[in-house]
Amino acid sequence: MGAPGDWRTAVVAEVRPEAADARTLVLIADGWPGHLAGQYVKVRLTVAHGNQAVRDYSLSAPADGARLELSVQRVADGEVSSHLAQEVRPGDALAIRGPLGRSFVWDPADGVPDPVLLVGGGSGIAPLMAMVRARKAAPAPAPLRLLHSVRAPGQRWYAAELDRLAGEPGGPVVDTVYTREAPPGATRPPGRVTLQDLERPGWRADDAPRCFVCGPTAFVEAVAGLLVEVGHPPDRIRTERFG
Repeated sequence: MGAPGDWRTAVVAEVRPEAADARTLVLIADGWPGHLAGQYVKVRLTVAHGNQAVRDYSLSAPADGARLELSVQRVADGEVSSHLAQEVRPGDALAIRGPLGRSFVWDPADGVPDPVLLVGGGSGIAPLMAMVRARKAAPAPAPLRLLHSVRAPGQRWYAAELDRLAGEPGGPVVDTVYTREAPPGATRPPGRVTLQDLERPGWRADDAPRCFVCGPTAFVEAVAGLLVEVGHPPDRIRTERFG
């Protein structure tokens, strides 16, 4: 079956757009050992002049046999991200290694019914989306809130799915903060995540939620600092950062 440290071949089965500069790759990896929501894989490509490049990408869907999903945003001058977000097609093969990471995971089947607060900045929503999707399959879903910070409406990933899930009875609470451009009719002006954005009944410090924050380093540090400021214990806050 192979171990997480082994490189294995994953074949692209489907490509879905998420934004103008981002898309999700659905992969089939024979012998995949399974993973927890919040884990990631390494992807290895051969780039310019025959050199190899390795990058980390979060898994954006829970375990489903040999099927796994990566959501990738193109980074300016990024050889790997540009290839994955623009050029890869169904039938292409990628080299992946994983699953990796144990500190930023949530298993809705662990029997702990604590509320869960997820805060993502931009593409940092990817591992959080795996948690949202994993929750749906849980026998007794924990109260879950997702707060996603994006620059503009066109940069919301998984928008249709999240809106549908939020509208279902007992579904997650989904909030979006726009930092540069808000949609027509928005009551909140554009701006960074504030204490007021985080302080929603059901996920305050007194409610003792488990908190997961993912995004660029500056975003993660700012949000984690706000959570501690309003009384969330640091050991209840898990962070994943990039950049």
